[in-house]
Amino acid sequence: MKVKRRSAADARAPSPPTDFGLSISERLRLLMQRKGRSIEALAAASGLARNKLDAVAAGEAAPTINLVWKIANALGVPFGSLVAARKRGGNIVLRKATEKVYFSNDGRLTSRPLLPHDCKRLVEFYEMTIAPDYVARSEAHGAGTLESLVVVRGEVAIVVGKEASQRLKEGDAMTFEADVPHSYHNLGSTEALLYLVMSYVNLASF
Repeated sequence: MKVKRRSAADARAPSPPTDFGLSISERLRLLMQRKGRSIEALAAASGLARNKLDAVAAGEAAPTINLVWKIANALGVPFGSLVAARKRGGNIVLRKATEKVYFSNDGRLTSRPLLPHDCKRLVEFYEMTIAPDYVARSEAHGAGTLESLVVVRGEVAIVVGKEASQRLKEGDAMTFEADVPHSYHNLGSTEALLYLVMSYVNLASF
């Protein structure tokens, strides 16, 4: 899933790397330095090719969401510590027209962060849309990670690990352990809208 820094009004076609990719590269280098990890060690821990990690660390590529998740899991940090805006003092307003939106490769899933990253409160809050009859699959997150979601519009099926599919309609909510593979399937003929909260335990951040 490609990570782009684009407004909600922008077209969803792929585009060249942006300063959002550069911010990920800066945070990645800082995390690697603080944890004493080399590119070689991170490649071995994440299962990613070194040339991909080199490109991300150099700010030469717009990383995908799946790639960032692999890096975060290998480093033992929350996803938001690599991509989310940093928490600042005072009131924080995130305008829909100007905030970052994450896209899947085909543009059929979007995710928008609704909280800035705060290393003292390992909670993330996202708005997620899923195209009609689209299945979004996610790899396992770090041990102890929980996801809580509510369906605002549409009808979706959630599959967690080897458990039976859970069918959720508008207003239904679900919490599950996200440290196993899981998926979200939009069962309807129109775009589904969900709000998703992720919470972590025993993860370092910065």
